[in-house]
Amino acid sequence: MNKGGPIIIIEDDQDDQEILGLVFKELNYKNEVIFFGDGELALDYLISTAIEPFIIFSDINMPKLNGIELRSKIHENEDLRMKSIPYLFFTTGAEQQHVVEAYSKSVQGFFIKPYDFIEMKDMIQSIVEYWQKCVSPNYIK
Repeated sequence: MNKGGPIIIIEDDQDDQEILGLVFKELNYKNEVIFFGDGELALDYLISTAIEPFIIFSDINMPKLNGIELRSKIHENEDLRMKSIPYLFFTTGAEQQHVVEAYSKSVQGFFIKPYDFIEMKDMIQSIVEYWQKCVSPNYIK
């Protein structure tokens, strides 16, 4: 896990992208925040870049390649799996089937987006700070 790497947000809803952008701006982390509007674009980036992202926040319901399918492709790719990038679902709603399926794909968290800006900011802060303190196999120094 590269704690200085970019934070990847995969979200097809423009309004949610703007709100998340404001949240991260207020939290003022040193990490670059990179948005993708669909899973295919995110997967292409993750496969082609030498940069190791810090964390991935992914919506579930997206066009082209949904969050569950994207998580499967990342988990099946040995190079990406070995980067130990925390993959979290951050979505507006959750069906039990999605939660079960997500954890069966070794997702590291499943969160429902709060409608309140302050609650969302607090949730994002808790998530990021947790992963900043976490140790992964390939980054013990």
